[in-house]
Amino acid sequence: MQKTITYILIAGTALPLFSCGSHEPAKTPPPAYKAQVTDSGRGIQFGRDTVTLGFFGTETIGTSNMSATLTAPARVAATVVRSGENPSQNLVLFDNPELTANYTSLLQHIISIREKGSIIQQKKSIVNQKQIEVERFSDLAAHGAGTGKDVSDAKTDLISAQTDIAVAQNDLANERTAIIEHEAHLKLAGFNPETLVHANANKVWVICDIPESQVNSIKLNSNCTLRFTSFPDKTFTGSIESVGEVVDNITRMVKLRIGLPNTDNQLRAGMFAAVQFGVSEGNNLSVPKNALITVQGKNYVFVKNSDTSFQRREVLAGAQINDRVIIYSGVQPGEAVVTQGTMQLKGISFGY
Repeated sequence: MQKTITYILIAGTALPLFSCGSHEPAKTPPPAYKAQVTDSGRGIQFGRDTVTLGFFGTETIGTSNMSATLTAPARVAATVVRSGENPSQNLVLFDNPELTANYTSLLQHIISIREKGSIIQQKKSIVNQKQIEVERFSDLAAHGAGTGKDVSDAKTDLISAQTDIAVAQNDLANERTAIIEHEAHLKLAGFNPETLVHANANKVWVICDIPESQVNSIKLNSNCTLRFTSFPDKTFTGSIESVGEVVDNITRMVKLRIGLPNTDNQLRAGMFAAVQFGVSEGNNLSVPKNALITVQGKNYVFVKNSDTSFQRREVLAGAQINDRVIIYSGVQPGEAVVTQGTMQLKGISFGY
């Protein structure tokens, strides 16, 4: 289906038809031009009007390495200090009392699990011993050197020992179930429970939130730069230790955990900071962000096919890096994409 639309490009503000006290001749408005729309708006054909065609700017696109610097607000979520009472277990000081309670309960459950595990090993030894006694008394009874009562008593002792070990195993299972809740709370806050338990003293953890669209751009163990509100003239260097396993259902953000040394004990839990780190999307095809239009949740660009014709293309867009948007499909390297006059073509293409 093909239709013709008369479209007037207005370059400036409309002038009054009459001007008091002016003897200048009236200016002629820009000439009207016709655009032929085909294929349900996907194709747009203009006449050879140099003024009109000169209005639409294009860029020949290609692939390049897409990288940028991302800045995110952050805070010191935990610090690690030495314990005066228990040198074998360092203290972790959180900025959130709930996390402190969860971590304390976690340690208590870990200790209880170890104790119950030792008890089970002891009871297993008792069961093995009772099993040997049952076999010995049974052998004696079979050879007339023992009584049936001895065998019965030995079997009763074995059953009692087996019951004790079953109770201990049930207690251990309950402890392991109870610890899961505290581990989950710590993980949701961006921490690894095992890392907390074995943390070295004079260590600081900073937590920041990043958009889920940037998760794949983050490289673990890469360095980042931090500036704290308390030390505006000083720059700190940290290492990205972990990317959160959960995306916030409302903000669509993911927690990032950054570790850095605190040898001078300058940093304290609750301090605010700004984190800067590089993100890289690799070698990708991209277009300027003003070349992209969105209609009903779909992304489009306009490709210049010839001096007088344009084609609307649906594209699969990725992340925006600075003023460019990554394109995964819909256009090819070497094609000319419209970067100026995009909204005018959108109006013609969709009939606005």
